[in-house]
Amino acid sequence: VQLQASGGGLVQAGGSLRLSCLASGLTFSNYAMGWFRQAPAKEREFVATITRSGGSTDYADSVKGRFTISRDNAKNTVYLKMNSLKPEDTAVYYCAARNGVRSIREVAYDVWGQGTQVTVSS
Repeated sequence: VQLQASGGGLVQAGGSLRLSCLASGLTFSNYAMGWFRQAPAKEREFVATITRSGGSTDYADSVKGRFTISRDNAKNTVYLKMNSLKPEDTAVYYCAARNGVRSIREVAYDVWGQGTQVTVSS
């Protein structure tokens, strides 16, 4: 079982990035997916989550209206489109899978990817 996150990079404030997370070794459509992030010297925090079908999503207040989580079950991939990026969005972003309903709780997730760095310059 593996989650491979990609798409991070360096972007100026106000810019956009799209993160991808490719799942392998699991029945992707059985898993709710989430994105979390960890900034330097801070605890990892919830960003977004999506149900198994993709029909329902939830976001942290800090990213609501700017970030969009989506998934393509045919491609075993979940995405995080990030618009209007701010320096405070700088963090390592992790995708996670949960065999069940979506959750904003980190401890609810069973499988974690390795993380991809997002750096937003001012």
